[in-house]
Amino acid sequence: MKATNSLPDGPRMQRWLRLIKFITQPVKYVEDFAKSYGDNFTVWTKRDTHMVYFSQPEALEQIFTADPSYFEIGKGNGGLRFLLGDNSLILLDGDRHKRQRQLLTPPFHGDRMRAYGQDISEITQQVSDEWNIGQPLNIRASMQEITLRVILRVVFGLNEGKRFQELQYLLTSVLDLITSPLTTVTLFFNFLQKDLGVWSPWGRIMHLLKQIDQVIYAVIRERRLESNQNRQDILSLMMSACDQDGQPMSDVELRDELMTLLVAGHETTASALTWAFYWIDQLPEVREKLLQELATLGVNPDPSSVAKLPYLSAVCQETLRIYPIVLNAGVRVVRSPIEIVGYNLPKGTVIIPSIYLAHHREAVYPNSQQFQPERFLARQFSPYEYLPFGGGNRRCIGLAFAQYEMKIVLATILSHFQLSLVNQRPVRPVRRGLTLATPDGMRMIPKLQVKGRSKLNPLYLKK
Repeated sequence: MKATNSLPDGPRMQRWLRLIKFITQPVKYVEDFAKSYGDNFTVWTKRDTHMVYFSQPEALEQIFTADPSYFEIGKGNGGLRFLLGDNSLILLDGDRHKRQRQLLTPPFHGDRMRAYGQDISEITQQVSDEWNIGQPLNIRASMQEITLRVILRVVFGLNEGKRFQELQYLLTSVLDLITSPLTTVTLFFNFLQKDLGVWSPWGRIMHLLKQIDQVIYAVIRERRLESNQNRQDILSLMMSACDQDGQPMSDVELRDELMTLLVAGHETTASALTWAFYWIDQLPEVREKLLQELATLGVNPDPSSVAKLPYLSAVCQETLRIYPIVLNAGVRVVRSPIEIVGYNLPKGTVIIPSIYLAHHREAVYPNSQQFQPERFLARQFSPYEYLPFGGGNRRCIGLAFAQYEMKIVLATILSHFQLSLVNQRPVRPVRRGLTLATPDGMRMIPKLQVKGRSKLNPLYLKK
């Protein structure tokens, strides 16, 4: 393809108007631009840092396989620095990123993650045991409780006690604040990020983050004093890991990576699970196929057997395709001029690989707005066609664990309950901080599953 000096065509509109649509209508924002300008489009700004969206598999392959030295990625994700810290894997570039990724990858190896299957199943049962049969519940809140407890046990090795309760309360509080509509606006308008005291929104966030830091550093100190060298939680594995020079991670590095795991591994999986239960309720044929497949494993199946179920895996994959939790892969700021599918991108150009648009290419996914798990049974998609966890050297290191957790939670709940929406109107995704999610008020009613069928039993009362 012959290169051109011009960037792709695209919208030219005032920043504040564009940001309002970006914040309030995140899906329509990219859909409308793609409809008007095609596969690749430029969002023009008054400065030279124009933003170019790409969704073609060819373009994404070129971006993800390019030498990382062409890009700055930490700079493009700087809005997360207040939450994750300077040493977060998401915000690092170059040798520092390579070092941290090498230190963090082993604990997330698929085989090691499978050892946590029983923990995930137990936590899911504990939370669902608190449900009142026939009484509406906030399904997202339940999924958040499950994923947070899983993170605290798997990452921190905390199952109960003072530290567990403190982190559970503080993390829930700060994430609820950050993802509220009011605070979401402040994430995109820096001038609103003012600490005006603990009663101001931003001041409250800063206050909670300081308290979280105190607890995390206390846990790190306590863990360093322990004599038990056989702990298998991720914090302990991270603390024992050393780079090629024999250097371990510092306490500050550990804190920043722990916050990254807590935020990225908790909120996102909770949203994905909530969407999965929505689609399973909307499409009875999907639920029936899942129940039939689960029935083949008998009573109390081994988690590793559950994870291998093809239709359950396809449902999880389709859930992450139709409404990816994160709309875009890691933003890349061009450091050295680079050519992508015939466009010469100058230094300072912001590259945005669009996960959502890639997942809705009709040539790849016919009837892309329809939930069809069978797509993933019929063929295997390339990492440039299906990329819910990003791509290249920035792909999420926790992807194997996130998918595994989704399968175990879904199988555990579906084996005991059918969840039905209180309001059967179709649900559209809304912005929740930097992610896509179901509306906060979505409620579902749990009913008992009886031999693969659901039954509302008024005499069955949960504690």
